[in-house]
Amino acid sequence: MARATRQSVAKSRGGRPTKSAAIQRDLRLIEVATRLFLERGFEATSIDAVAETARVSKPTVYARYRDKRGLFEAVLRREIARWLSPLATAAEMQCSDVSSISVEQALLNLARQMLDLISGPEPGALSRIVAAQATNFPELARLAEEEGYLKAVSTMTRLFDRLVAEGAVQIEDTTIAAEVYLNITVGHTFRQATNGIPIDRKAEEKRLRASLRLLMTGIGGSGGRPHRSGARTRPTR
Repeated sequence: MARATRQSVAKSRGGRPTKSAAIQRDLRLIEVATRLFLERGFEATSIDAVAETARVSKPTVYARYRDKRGLFEAVLRREIARWLSPLATAAEMQCSDVSSISVEQALLNLARQMLDLISGPEPGALSRIVAAQATNFPELARLAEEEGYLKAVSTMTRLFDRLVAEGAVQIEDTTIAAEVYLNITVGHTFRQATNGIPIDRKAEEKRLRASLRLLMTGIGGSGGRPHRSGARTRPTR
């Protein structure tokens, strides 16, 4: 018997895929599309190739995502969510940890975790695709800005708001502080990743520490001053 060219999908009595089968199909489709977009870029990735690799029909892809732009938008949304979720969790953990370590150390730990998230090949590759398609599809650039960068700023703003409320730092505008923090800690590394430049983690660590010392001087925490007694006064290694 000839081998089936498409992966079998569990069907309901009405002939449509079951809910769980449809979810698995869509997940597989997005995973395949993500891999192909990252490997080939936007222009060189076709709906035909995605459908064939994911073992689904072209009408299925078009019914779910309209066109290639819609498919890439779904990929972009998922990848942004994957990066923001660990950031939000890490920010909450570091804010809790400042009871035992300095604010500077907590911000250093968080910045290191963000560097880990953006140092892989995927963030830089997606950023290059968005930049290349910004003229033709400006909504993709807006999506990356609103769902990515601005939500990261919002996460950091909430952290700084909490630190201000606890008397740990002195900041007039926590949103600006959040933007400055992101720019000086991960902005340089993200630009390198976007431009395909190999990242020297030792050099980035040195830059990170120097940048945070400047930031702490500006927000009333020079030298990593702890906000509670008994906390360490200098960032650890």
